[in-house]
Amino acid sequence: MSDDAPPFDLAGCLNRVRRRDQAAARELVDHLYPLVIRIVRSHLPRRVPEEDLAQEIFLKMFTRLAQYQGAVPFPHWVSRIAVTTCIDHLRAQKRRPEFRWADLSETEAEVLDNVITNENDVAANDAMAARELVHKLLNQLKPDDQLVLRLLDLEQKTVAEISQLTGWNQSLVKVRAFRARRKLQKLFQELQRKERS
Repeated sequence: MSDDAPPFDLAGCLNRVRRRDQAAARELVDHLYPLVIRIVRSHLPRRVPEEDLAQEIFLKMFTRLAQYQGAVPFPHWVSRIAVTTCIDHLRAQKRRPEFRWADLSETEAEVLDNVITNENDVAANDAMAARELVHKLLNQLKPDDQLVLRLLDLEQKTVAEISQLTGWNQSLVKVRAFRARRKLQKLFQELQRKERS
């Protein structure tokens, strides 16, 4: 979009979509795609292509459009559909078998070993391996636990923002985050014990 282009008329576009205007529907998808794909990428369930999930979210958006009453901004409403769809996919996946040291790549094992022994600082080029390790450990948690930790710790969202995105009250967000961190810590400690034995 050039600097001279007028701002996107969301209300006008929504009115045209409600009148079954296909061009308006394409414009709406184009406008919301960056928001939806960012949510999908940050909560993508294993073995689910991101484009398939994005299409499912847009399909739900269009089929539920009559339910949108304007109480919250439209992009926020779509965000909740996107987050809920990702959670549903995560819940539908069977729990992965126990996570073992052997599941780690050589670099991830080295990073974890350095963290465990505190002998070396994690090198900057190992940051990617550390990130992958965190994601592998996170994937062992229940979907709601994964979601709250990803939003709070990885995306640095506030408790209030998470509450808006998920529909959970702020107390529930805090309790879930506390419990999820404890579970993650326990998984990490179990991995440490397996390596030492």
